[in-house]
Amino acid sequence: MHERAILAGGCFWGMQDLIRKRPGIVSTRVGYTGGDIPNATYRNHGTHAEGIEIVFDPAVTSYRAILEFFFQIHDPTTKNRQGNDMGLSYRSGIYYVDDAQKRVAEDTIADVDASGLWNGKVVTEVVPVGEFWEAEPDHQDYLETRPNGYTCHFVRPGWVLPKRQSAADAQPVAGISRIDATTAQRGLVRNPP
Repeated sequence: MHERAILAGGCFWGMQDLIRKRPGIVSTRVGYTGGDIPNATYRNHGTHAEGIEIVFDPAVTSYRAILEFFFQIHDPTTKNRQGNDMGLSYRSGIYYVDDAQKRVAEDTIADVDASGLWNGKVVTEVVPVGEFWEAEPDHQDYLETRPNGYTCHFVRPGWVLPKRQSAADAQPVAGISRIDATTAQRGLVRNPP
């Protein structure tokens, strides 16, 4: 059984070119989402963002892994802008299909914010998915047919998103001070009464 993810992160050409090559990605298509115009087109897409619909195999890749890659290849801290592209069409967005995706999106954003990998807070909108209007054929797999075409999306070598320490992990166990496990096993530190 396959799952679906809808993302926006600037010009859809670069997003599609990088995401479609990831393990577990079954298919991608670019289009317009998150806005107010029915039957959106490149010339008339109102408040829609340029987005990508991703169909993936959860037995091979997770929604979380897709989001981590998404946050690596675009700058989620610039409002309505990616590279030279400016305007509402180029905003960063996650359009979740269910509450589980919403939770994963919010948790991943919290990890990105806590990581310091970007020089600012994430401004990615997280909203329920609406209509996804497929873009014209000329925009599909654009950089596959035009390998020297424009993109502002790049894989950042060495970019690894750490997970935050959960509140439960951060709490000391009753009667044990914050010391390393070896010291505790040796009984070299005693907790005050």
